[in-house]
Amino acid sequence: MRIAKPDAVLFDLDGTLADTAPDLGEAANRLRQRHNLAPLPLPTLRPYTSHGVRGMLQAAFDLGPDDPRYTTLAEQFLELYAERLCHRTTLFDGMEDLLSILERASIKWGIVTNKRMRYTDPLIAALSLHERACCVISGDSAARPKPAPDPLLLACERASLVPARCIYIGDDLRDIEAGRAAGMTTVAAAYGYIGIGAPIEHWQADATIHSPAELLRLIDITAW
Repeated sequence: MRIAKPDAVLFDLDGTLADTAPDLGEAANRLRQRHNLAPLPLPTLRPYTSHGVRGMLQAAFDLGPDDPRYTTLAEQFLELYAERLCHRTTLFDGMEDLLSILERASIKWGIVTNKRMRYTDPLIAALSLHERACCVISGDSAARPKPAPDPLLLACERASLVPARCIYIGDDLRDIEAGRAAGMTTVAAAYGYIGIGAPIEHWQADATIHSPAELLRLIDITAW
């Protein structure tokens, strides 16, 4: 499919804009070591990364929010993650080029994530992106996080955007559900942390890309 030139492209953060798995995985393994468990290889942890603390604790300790140990382990995990928030995190290959091309084409871009603001803001600052993004919306910025459309609608409000003129890109089903509920064009990032839940083919995204560069092939460049 071809997508008309948008007014803005909004990105999920973990697994879409930035490869945060190395630092999240390191925090999970440091927590395992604290509890006398051997570290797990990053490929084992990586598919769980888009699900935040819940996903990482599921992968590292095989437990969920109903487990009586969950709250304590979640607090410990977040403390460890905050200590080395952007030690090995980088933008995905091709993402910097994509952002630069969008900027040259006068297409705004922003970030909408379920990550809490206390972790999002320092991470975006460490990646030198804060002054470039038209908006940065965290999981606790709106009344409800994704898959509700609230964070995406808040992004439009803050950046003076019309949802129907925006693209939202994410690597999790809830990203596509949120984008669809907000009335945006949705793009599934197959290069991200796909691995838990329904197969990406069942998400009903408007399009799927396997690298950041593929987005440029979808957008109608004749309108640039």
